[in-house]
Amino acid sequence: MSTRPPRPDPGGCPPQPLRSYALLADGERGALVGPRGEICWLCAPRWHDDAVFSTLIGGTGGYAVTPRGRFVAGGYYEADSLIWRSRWITQDGIVECREALAFPGEPGRLVLLRQVRALRAPAAVGIVLEPAAGYGAQPLREARRDDAGVWSARVGGLHLRWSGGGQAQVAETGQGSRALLAELRLPAGGQHDLVLEIGTDAPHGPPPDPARAWAATERAWAAQVPRLDQAIAGRDARHSYAVLRGLTSRGGGMVAAATTSLPERAEAGRNYDYRYVWIRDQCYAGQAFAAAGAQAPLEDAIRFVADRLHEDGPGLAPAYTVHGGGVPDPRGLDLPGYPGGYDRVGNRVNRQFQLDSFGEALLLFAAAARQDRLDGHGRRAAEIAADAVARRWREPDAGIWELENRPWTHSRLICAAGLRALAEVAPATRRAADWSELADTILADTRANALHRRGHWQRAPEDPGLDAALLLPPLRGLPAADDPRTRATLEAYTAALTDGHYAYRFRHDERPLEEAEGAFLLCGFVMALAEQQQRRPVAALRWFERNRAACGPPGLYAEEYDIAQRQLRGNLPQAFVHALMLESAIRLAPDAT
Repeated sequence: MSTRPPRPDPGGCPPQPLRSYALLADGERGALVGPRGEICWLCAPRWHDDAVFSTLIGGTGGYAVTPRGRFVAGGYYEADSLIWRSRWITQDGIVECREALAFPGEPGRLVLLRQVRALRAPAAVGIVLEPAAGYGAQPLREARRDDAGVWSARVGGLHLRWSGGGQAQVAETGQGSRALLAELRLPAGGQHDLVLEIGTDAPHGPPPDPARAWAATERAWAAQVPRLDQAIAGRDARHSYAVLRGLTSRGGGMVAAATTSLPERAEAGRNYDYRYVWIRDQCYAGQAFAAAGAQAPLEDAIRFVADRLHEDGPGLAPAYTVHGGGVPDPRGLDLPGYPGGYDRVGNRVNRQFQLDSFGEALLLFAAAARQDRLDGHGRRAAEIAADAVARRWREPDAGIWELENRPWTHSRLICAAGLRALAEVAPATRRAADWSELADTILADTRANALHRRGHWQRAPEDPGLDAALLLPPLRGLPAADDPRTRATLEAYTAALTDGHYAYRFRHDERPLEEAEGAFLLCGFVMALAEQQQRRPVAALRWFERNRAACGPPGLYAEEYDIAQRQLRGNLPQAFVHALMLESAIRLAPDAT
């Protein structure tokens, strides 16, 4: 490693199209890695905490490992893991940086592993480590290097230790921040390990041994991701499974996405913070894991949702932090934001009532019961959810898309489906008849008030429009697949709200669909399942393959997809899209039941 560091270049890694980023995740937090080897996003110590690397949204903190000279960037995930290999074809050879968050992660401490390799020729690589806590407001301080060449420092209220950068030097970046800068020179075939630790407590003992840390992470991922031999597109299905596990903390909570403030539409004001656990998304993932026969992650989902129901009952919030706390109110950060958007943390979902969350919880518990995975704690939570539906189903709610409060048709139908499913898996209980009766009551009321004159479901009693959400309840058993209303809704929705096997949620206004928002990838996979349920396997596969391809080279899905520009839109990666992709890959298999 050279003793003369390069001049700092904070602007050398500007924001990239979202399709360019890979995810590193250990269950407790996640990082985005760009094509220049820049880690531009990482919150610590946990998902919803302040970022220490935030150049993605205009902060100053980042961590780059970048070849010198001209290169073409690429990369790939090692099979069935979130171990990423950045790969650069240079003028002289090939350089790789193998990188991962040590898995599984600890709640209060992260270990970020990076191993630089010169594969065919000598290589020069620049390294910039510029942590800045509080989204860039609190720079590196108290940086010192011990006799073994290990750096320790503070950044905000966190402790930092960095091994492998012994010859780095501290430099002022010119933005009131500080960075550790170095230049690494490797012979052909050489490699060099960098290990970064960030935690709430000062590190004790020697730094992690890179070889052991890598081996432990490899073993953990190998034990975590099943083969999924029953799925179509098995490699991609396993990748979605790995993404979902990487987004799930040891307490069972799965964040909706790793990021905040990535715009769904340029300058449209649709910027949100998704670093929290949505009950609905958690249930979608649980359904996918149930379809995969994956017991441990299914039990994680059940435990998190059941705990929230036991604590909050009919006051169940739509979303929580990964440790079950409340979601903070939205606020700005005084940062430029990702281009086309603006900075925002917190989420107004904390003030909403979403009735469909109870229905999804009931469906999750029923799926677990069918596999004999629902214990007494879960059964009691299911009863709490059913009681909440009985008490609140007539109330207007914000619905699946978190809009203004209305008596949304989807919310009521999904609750009826959940009640019916719960009654079917517990026929011997004295309350099963009550649940079935309540499901019938909700269905009858919805039929009387929200059935369009053309025979399909409409969004709400006062809104005759169509909505992709109306395709979901039949997938969960109510109304039935062969119900005329189910078929009429699917046909009407396909004609009005799809384009070239891309699907949209609903019509915002008179503009063409693609001008109002991007295609909604969740809805594309729902269409695949709906066509499969109607025994149209070729149509189902067309939907599946079109939407499976709507990702970048790292195979990550955002919420929306701009079909004209073929670009991802919104926070990354979006867990519920990966959940529905996984479930579709399993249920569309020829021998699926």
